[in-house]
Amino acid sequence: MMNRTTIAPGVSLTTVEADKFNTCRVSIYFVRPAKRETATADALLPIVMERGYADCPDMTELSKRLSRLYGASLRVDTFKVGANRVLSVSVTGIKDKFALEGELLTAEYAKIALGTAFTPYLPNGMFDPECVAIEKQQLRELLEGEINEKRTYCIRQAKRKFFEGMPEGIEANGYLDELDSVDEKTLTEAFREMIRSSRIEVFALGAEADVVRAQVLAALADTKRAPAHLAPINAPAPCREKSFTQNIDAVQGKLCMLFTYGGPVAEEDAAAVRVAAALLGGTATSRLFVNVREKQSLCYYCAAAFQLVAPHLCIDSGVEPQNAARAKAAILHELEALREGPISDQELSETKRTLLSALGSVGDSLHSMETWCFHEIMRGTEKEPADLMHEIALVTADDVHRVLGRLSLSVTYLLTKGAQENG
Repeated sequence: MMNRTTIAPGVSLTTVEADKFNTCRVSIYFVRPAKRETATADALLPIVMERGYADCPDMTELSKRLSRLYGASLRVDTFKVGANRVLSVSVTGIKDKFALEGELLTAEYAKIALGTAFTPYLPNGMFDPECVAIEKQQLRELLEGEINEKRTYCIRQAKRKFFEGMPEGIEANGYLDELDSVDEKTLTEAFREMIRSSRIEVFALGAEADVVRAQVLAALADTKRAPAHLAPINAPAPCREKSFTQNIDAVQGKLCMLFTYGGPVAEEDAAAVRVAAALLGGTATSRLFVNVREKQSLCYYCAAAFQLVAPHLCIDSGVEPQNAARAKAAILHELEALREGPISDQELSETKRTLLSALGSVGDSLHSMETWCFHEIMRGTEKEPADLMHEIALVTADDVHRVLGRLSLSVTYLLTKGAQENG
């Protein structure tokens, strides 16, 4: 599925065959340790970069250029993987062989992606102050509106407590109270630091790899770089549970519980933690769904998900405020029952089938294929979905018991109507 090679110091090119698709994709990922002092500028950077680049600084002209390439699309984004900050630039469009007049489309996609990534529009050597001001307002609205999506907000609040004081807790979207201090100068400095210190992962999915490689090397030719070592995978150590309650003006409460794994997940246990989380609350036949939601009617939903980077288990649910304590007790009961009690062959088999079906769909889109490859690279494993499917098939009930035995409840966060904030 993937073939990754180093093409320059701190720069790798991953090619992925995508013969069944009519489209191809060229992406550049900049990866470096997240820094608290630049978090807000780093969050604003992709929004401004997406407006255009040196050879095409006008948003209208950029849109026309993409349209002329048979409706190609450009996407610039930022997110965090553990304690590392990622900025990605991607261009997706039809393959060269489908061009009506024999246009070299991969070369054009790479030119746009690399132009956006390495040569943004910098009048007078800095980002356009008017563009910065416009996009600051967009980021401000995003940050101010965070609480409107209560489920996501509750999980984020819980993780802020969970990762408090750790680089994993640096906000991917920056900080509202610091937004006013970000200007064209600080944003330009953040961009140049990103180019200088990032490890760069380039992807060519179904695209002409040689064309992408040549253009990447040309873009790097006059660039001074000193790629930083990426932050290691880490997780909070086991500790006594801390509980937090926040009052909200909403009928439905939200409950989030975070469990630390206490350290990195051993590679031989990676499949087992996926199966364990799915058994607990990852499918429509999981323990939490069947016993807490369906049989006891203690919540509107109840889901469990395990994160391998910054390893932890997250269980979140929508509850009636008066049922929050009972729901929490029921969730902990189901976790303990799964950790210590029997797991039937049928239950284990059905859960595995669900996971295997999901893994089988990784190859259904270029985006999902790229996402899979990128996160495998970040974990240092570079496995194919088929490799994990084989490992999942071998997971036993004892494996599930073993990995669940490492979990300890660290943070409980409740959004509820009529309660007083504490913590």
